[in-house]
Amino acid sequence: MNNLELKKVANEVRKGIVTAVHSAKAGHPGGSLSSADIYTYLYFEEMNIDPKDPKKEDRDRFVLSKGHTAPGLYSTLAHRGYFPVEDLTTLRKLGSYLQGHPSMQYIPGVDMSSGSLGQGISAAVGMALGAKMDQKDVRVYTLLGDGEIQEGQVWEAAMFAGHRKLDNLVVIVDNNGLQIDGPVADVCSPYPIDKKFEAFNFHVINVDAHDFDEIRAAFQEARETKGAPTAIIAHSLKGKGVSFMEGSADWHGKAPNDEEYAVAMADLQKISDELSKEEA
Repeated sequence: MNNLELKKVANEVRKGIVTAVHSAKAGHPGGSLSSADIYTYLYFEEMNIDPKDPKKEDRDRFVLSKGHTAPGLYSTLAHRGYFPVEDLTTLRKLGSYLQGHPSMQYIPGVDMSSGSLGQGISAAVGMALGAKMDQKDVRVYTLLGDGEIQEGQVWEAAMFAGHRKLDNLVVIVDNNGLQIDGPVADVCSPYPIDKKFEAFNFHVINVDAHDFDEIRAAFQEARETKGAPTAIIAHSLKGKGVSFMEGSADWHGKAPNDEEYAVAMADLQKISDELSKEEA
C-alpha cells in the first residue's frame, strides 16, 4: 500500500474505534486513536498474516500489551477482514465475542489474551524465543503504552529479550504522553524511554507515529537489525483525528455521548474527504 492508501485505511480504523466505544458506552478511545496508524501499518503492510487462515503456523504474531486499547485492534482486524466491521457495535455487550480486552479464545486474529498491564511484552518475548528455538522465520510485535512501561515486569522482559538477542522481536511504545491520571511525566516519569531500552541492549528507533514514511523506514530498519531486539518509540497524539479528544487525558477511558459522537464522526469524515481530494 502507498501512504495515501494507508492514511485512508487508518482513518476508517479510527471511525470504527469511535463507533465501537460509542455503542458500548464504555472503552478506551484515546490510546486506540493514537495507535491507529501503527495498527494499520502492521496489519496492512508489515506482518505476514492471512485473515482467511488466522492460525497459520508461520504467521507473524502480534500481542497488544496495552490491552485496554482493544477497540483499536478490533477495528483494524475487522477492516483487514478477520470479522465483519458491523460487529464492532457489539463491543463489550453481553454475549459479544468482542470483550473489553482481547481474548484469543473467541476473536479471530488475536494471538494472545491481554489486559493486565505489563504482561503482554513477556508473552511476546516468549513467542520470539520459541520461534528462535524452533528455527522458524516468525517475527513478533508487541504494542505497549507509555504509562504501561511504569510496570516492572516490562523491564524484566526487556532484560531477557536483550540478553537473548531476540532480533525477531519488535517492541512498539505508543508514546502519547498521557495516561489515565494525566501526563506520564508527572505521574511516574518513564523518560528517557529510548535510553532505557538501549540500556537493555535494544536497537532503538524514534518515530512520528503518524508519519507513514517514518513508520515504514523504522520497521524496515528493524528487519535489517541482527543480534538485538528493536524498540520503536512511536511519538503520538492521544485521541488523534478527533478534535475534542486530541491531547486530552480525559478521553483515556470514556465513551462519547450522542452529540460528541456526531462531532467525532464529522471530524473523521472531513479527513476522509481531504484524503479523497489528494487521490483525485
